[in-house]
Amino acid sequence: MEILKKVFEFVMDILETVTFVGSIFIVVYLFVMQPNEVRGQSMDNTFRNGEYILTNKLAYKFGEPQQGDVVVFKSPEDKDIDFIKRIIGIPGDKIMIKNGQVIINGMALSETYILPPTYPLEGGYLQDGTEITVPENHLFVMGDNRPRSSDSRAFGPVPIQDIIGKVFFRYFPTHRIGTIGRLYNQ
Repeated sequence: MEILKKVFEFVMDILETVTFVGSIFIVVYLFVMQPNEVRGQSMDNTFRNGEYILTNKLAYKFGEPQQGDVVVFKSPEDKDIDFIKRIIGIPGDKIMIKNGQVIINGMALSETYILPPTYPLEGGYLQDGTEITVPENHLFVMGDNRPRSSDSRAFGPVPIQDIIGKVFFRYFPTHRIGTIGRLYNQ
């Protein structure tokens, strides 16, 4: 009978530990950070198809989005799909694409992380030579692989409420592990 009692206590200890660890994981996943898989080529060469990243869900609860941040957000067309793009413009910024160059607030954007040039998407939200102002509570985002990216050039600025979080770490593949910094020069 004593052995049965010890086995029962041991099993209960394991269940308590598993429940505790599981609860912590759920809280972290729901409120702090979440893993995402990069799908598609819209962020090549910064992020490649099949890479795994961590997204900080608290970044914009305690700070403001900044130009150059890489974010994960809900697709404007299908909220079940997450997109990864770079913030190009924040509320109030004036954005124009002219002759293959992105112009922010009257200054040409220096983007060393892409292969220029950048063109508007045919039939999209932003047209060549037309300036738009990013509305309040919205962000203008673009992929780093502009010819293969469906982004704000097509669907317009993204509501900040649709932002899931800021990408801060790549954990797979192992040879590309590391933190993600802001790449943005103006």
